[in-house]
Order: sequence, then structure tokens, then C-alpha cells
Amino acid sequence: MLEQEIVANLNVEQIAAVKATKGPVLILAGAGSGKTRVLVQRIAYLVGVCGIAPQSILAVTFTNKAAGEMRERVQKLLGPEAEALWVSTFHSTCVRILRKDIGHLGLSRSFVIYDQNDSLSLLKQALAKHELDPKIYEPKRILWRIDQWKNSAVLPAQAIQGARDLDSQTAAEVYATYQRLLADANALDFNDLLLQTLLLFQQFPEVLAYYQARWQYVLIDEYQDTNRVQYALVKLLAAAHQNLCVVGDPDQSIYAWRGADIQNILDFERDYPDVQVVKLERNYRSTQPILDGASAVVSHNRRRQEKTLWTDRKEGQKIQLYEASDERDEAQTVIREILLQAREHGRVYRDFAIFYRTNAQSRPFEEELLKYDVPYQIVGGMRFYDRAEIKDVLAYLRLAINPADSAALHRIVNNPPRGIGKTTLDKMEQLANEKGIAPFDALREVAQEEGRAATKIREFVQLMQELGCEVAGKEPAEAMALVLERTGYRRKLEKEATPEAEGRLENLRELLVGAEDFSAQNAGIEEETRSKIELFLDQVSLVSDLDRYDDRDDRVALMTVHSAKGLEYPIVFLVGLEEGIFPHAASSKDETGIEEERRLCYVGMTRAMQLLTLTYAIERRRYGSKTFAVPSRFLREIPHALLDLRKHAFANSAMRSSEQRSKSHFAQRTSPRRDEARVDYSYGQWGESTEPSLRTGLRVRHPVFGDGKIISVVGQGANCKLQIRFDLVGVKTVLLKFANLELLG
Repeated sequence: MLEQEIVANLNVEQIAAVKATKGPVLILAGAGSGKTRVLVQRIAYLVGVCGIAPQSILAVTFTNKAAGEMRERVQKLLGPEAEALWVSTFHSTCVRILRKDIGHLGLSRSFVIYDQNDSLSLLKQALAKHELDPKIYEPKRILWRIDQWKNSAVLPAQAIQGARDLDSQTAAEVYATYQRLLADANALDFNDLLLQTLLLFQQFPEVLAYYQARWQYVLIDEYQDTNRVQYALVKLLAAAHQNLCVVGDPDQSIYAWRGADIQNILDFERDYPDVQVVKLERNYRSTQPILDGASAVVSHNRRRQEKTLWTDRKEGQKIQLYEASDERDEAQTVIREILLQAREHGRVYRDFAIFYRTNAQSRPFEEELLKYDVPYQIVGGMRFYDRAEIKDVLAYLRLAINPADSAALHRIVNNPPRGIGKTTLDKMEQLANEKGIAPFDALREVAQEEGRAATKIREFVQLMQELGCEVAGKEPAEAMALVLERTGYRRKLEKEATPEAEGRLENLRELLVGAEDFSAQNAGIEEETRSKIELFLDQVSLVSDLDRYDDRDDRVALMTVHSAKGLEYPIVFLVGLEEGIFPHAASSKDETGIEEERRLCYVGMTRAMQLLTLTYAIERRRYGSKTFAVPSRFLREIPHALLDLRKHAFANSAMRSSEQRSKSHFAQRTSPRRDEARVDYSYGQWGESTEPSLRTGLRVRHPVFGDGKIISVVGQGANCKLQIRFDLVGVKTVLLKFANLELLG
């Protein structure tokens, strides 16, 4: 392939990124700067110009959808030669490695992958073994702690040793039991896929050397979203040849809550001193006013690498700012604006997206969309593969090929009902614990007893043993059709004859279609370590909620800002920009949390291509009562010259007689007055030596509870406690350093 063809239509910086092929390379790719195109052209350049064998290249990104798009674009450039490339997600890459080499760790290559629900079910079993009440020791919270340990490569023994309080010690001990239960079930959870691969590389240098020799060039997309385990995996793979290219943007690091470490990209130049740094600052997505507004917000962060986004699209509408009276007014305004744009400007519904900070904010928007019969879809809601009927059928399939899968057994042992009750299951668990055997083996022993219950168990055990033989070697769709027929699951739904049952049958038919598509796409692919059914189950386990999103459907998209990462829309509404909502109250306790919220706001703003609208409400119903809201600090960080506070922008605009009044009201709520003290929102402003003159009777404003009067002050410095009688929610006690108060006088 000619070099001119590869770099055609690339800008100067993109060409530099494509041609920087030797040694470590850091590509700082701003939002909408064409980074996927650069990665694709870079791979084509390595193969077509540099003569690198495709099988020597590993390209890793974060979603299956992104990996599929990248693979498809590379194949269009290189043809059949591209089939030898590994273009994959981190987790899919690790699954393939473990299917081949996990035996070195003493684990079986036929392991199953547990999703979040399976893991939670197993965690509850671990709590039961420790006789811990799940109402006190919240399972989701402990599972989150285990995830954080795994993301940081902390094993159970290390977690126990590092415990500094009773809660940490208890969680660490449950972690150890949880891991034993995973091993008994021949299962790995999502984080184990990464951690076990890291342990494999660390403990068996010959395995690492094999993959280092295989992949001479490693490309990592979205590097700012890597956690410490992914960081270590990348460093090990690139240690021998140093031909490592990472692409990312520190300003778009928004996943610290699931383990992402922004320092991985910020410290890349320290980790690789001879790195080549290329900045992609030209934006091909948004207009200049949108870029200037987003850049103004994120520039307030300290932990970032400076860059200046620019575009040829200098013209463009200002950022629209709507102040609503409440959340209903906010939703009405947004939906009426969508209808207006569709009617008067010929917009289609898929041009619009509504972003919010938390899922709970979608309700009033959904109600308004339904009222006007506007088609919409929730992006990032329940996954197709999380539906009960889908999980049931897949659990049958999992148990058929892996009888040690305890989560699958518990899910379907009495589904459809077959007379196997709690007493039998308790007996099975007790026997499994006493003999140290898998629950299904214990159930097989219980089946040898006399009585009606034992007969039912024998029938179930025989059914699963027969299914295990019958599905072997079959295509996934054929195997699932067999499961639906032999288990009576399909007949049960048909007998119900309800709209809900028909909906479930429709979902099962869609599952079979998906399995048939999988077989067609993987025709001719044979693996020594995985059957077609195992390949299909692996893919299902690794599908994210965004992988099934189709932006070609003519529907308004509703989603959290986290789900919006990687997407773009002509018109975006970013709603609920109020203190305590966005930035979220849980993330406002320290500077690190606020910086991530600011990056999240930047991501939301830069999804807009042509028109960006920001909204906030004067008051909002939260926790069962109405509270006055304080506009988000992020609004104060956008230059007023970039904002357009439009007249009659609200459903009940009679509240405001003129545009000037609206502007002055926003200015009053977001800018300091000359005659009042204004408290900076940043964490730690009120330290021991900077305590303001607090006294009873002082009027203050809280970002969540609204306006109130201090009625008592206990203690000194930033740790003092304030009792405040709020106008709308009554008396609350707050800690000064976390309260983010505004002094009103």
C-alpha cells in the first residue's frame, strides 16, 4: 500500500502520529480530533509501509463496538491480510490468553465468566459462610471493595494483611472466601480476567516472553481509562521492544469510580523518558463556541496536560442556557425545543440527546416524551443479556458444559418449578461444604436418597447430564433451542399466554437470532481451547450496554454523561447543572472528586456537534421535598460571552417578564455580589488558619439544602459542626469542610 494513500486527508499532527512508529509514543487526542482514524491509519502504515506482519500488532480499546469498528476499517484498507491482527478489548484479549495458558496457574481452561449478578449471588454465599447479615454488611458495597482491590492487584492475603479496621478486615476475609467459591465453581469474575493474566505474566516469564515476541507493536486506545492492573499488563508486554503507542486525553478521564487511574497517562512521559509526544488539537466535531465553553470549564483543573482545541467551524450558535423553575419546567422546555427543531428545521429525532448526571433524572423527560409520542431510547439501561429469561437460558447452557458453575445451578435448579425447594438446596450446600465438592455433585448424592423430593432431583440431574452430552459440538443457536425444548422453559411461557410472557418469548427469539449471527460471523474459526458455545458465552459475558446501541434508530437518546463517552450528536441537552447534582454531592468532598466531575462535564459538552444547551432549575424535588438549587459552579466557569440566555425559554416563562431579568437572576446566583462574602467551592478552603467568622444567626446557602440560618456552632476550624435551620428542609447538621457553604450575611 502506498504511503500517500495512507496519509491522504490527514492533518500535519495526525501524519506525525501515524509515522512515529519506533519506541514509546504518547498521542494526546482532544475530543473529536479523529483519534480512531489515526489508529487505523497507523496500523495500515505499520503493515503497508513498514512491512510489519499483522500478527505482530496488538491494538486494544475499551468497548467491543469500538474494537469492531476499528477492525472493520483496517480490513477495508488492508484486505484479508488484516485478519491476523488482534484488535480487541482488554478483557477479550485476556480471555484468549487465559483460555490458552491459565493451566500454568492451576486453573481450568474451561472456566466460566461471572457477570455482576453472578458475582453478587456468590458474594451473598460468602457472607452466609461467615454468618454475616447482608442487611448490615451490604453485599454490593463489599463487592465494590473487592473490585477495587482487584483493580489495584491486591490479593486476598494482602487485603487481610493491610486491613486497618474491623470493617476492612471483615471485607478482606469475605474476599478470600469469595475467591475460594469462584475457584470451586471454575469461574472468574470480570476483574479476574485482568488480574489472573497479570499473575500469569508475573509468575511465568516464559509465557510473558511468548507474547512479547508475538506482539512487537502494541497500541492502546483510551489510555486515560486504564487501571493499575491494565497499566502493569501494558508495561510488561512492551518491556522487551518498547514499541508502545498510547492514545488518550487526561481531560476525558471519568472512570475513577471503577478503578481508572489518571496518573497512568499523566506519568507516561516519566515512565518512558524517550517518548515522542504528539498533540491532536484540531476538532472535527463541534463548533468553536462549544469548544471554547468546554475548554473554559476543564481549564480549572490542576491535573491535566495543556492543549488548545480549535476548529475550522468558527461560526456557530452560542451555548444556550435555560433556567427552569423546577424539574417539570426543565423537561417541558427541552422536549418542546426538540419538537420545535423537528417541525421548523427538519431535524430527525436521532439528532437529539439528553444527558444527565444520574439515571434517576430521566423520569420527567421520559414522561414528557411519552406525552408527545416522541420515540426515545435509554442508552445504558438494562442490557439485553441481563433480562431474566436470557440469563435463565444461558445459565442452563453454562451448567450443561460446566457442572461446577454454582451460580448457574442456583438460578435454574427450580426454574421452571420442579418441586426442588429450599430444604433440599440447604441440604445440598451443607453436603458440599462438608465434603468439599461442587454443589451439583452434592445434589447428585442427595438424588440417591428415597422419597418424592429425591425423585425430582434425580430427574433434574439426569436432564442436565443428558443436556451436557447433547449440546456438545453444536452451534450456539441449536444448543439453546434444545435447552428451551428439553427444559420446558418455552412451554411454560407459552402456557402463561400473557403480554409479558409473549415479550419474553420475543426476547428469546432475538437471542437465537443473535446466536445465529454469531455463528455466521465466526464461520471457519476454530480454536483448540474453546468450543463454539464457549466462544459465544465469552462474547456475551463481555458485551457492554453500549455495544448494542444503534444510533441509526430514529429516536431521542437519553443517557447519563458517563454513557455518552465516545458518542456525538448534532444537538445535546446537558441538564440538571446544579450543585449537589452536577457536580454530584458524593464527588464534592475533595479536589480530586471535583476535578473528575469537571472532566465529566467537559465530556458531555464536547459530544455536541452544532448546538449545546445547558439547563438548571431554581428548585427541584429531591428526597421527597422541594429544595432551592444553586447553579453548578461549572456554569460560572463558562465566559458569559459564550452563553445565550434566551427570552421565553421556559414553559412557565411568565415568571420572568424579560430576558434582562433572566440574565440578571443568573448573574446574581453565579457571581459574587459586592456587598456579600462569597465562599470558594474548592475543597480545603476553610482550613485551620482560614476559618471564617461564623456565628449563630448568619444566613448561608447549602448546595443541596438551599438557604438557611446557623443556629449553633460546635468546635473550631474546618472540622467544626454547624446546626443550620434550612428554610425548606428543617434543621440539618453539617461539617464545615464538606458543606460547600455560601455566606449570605
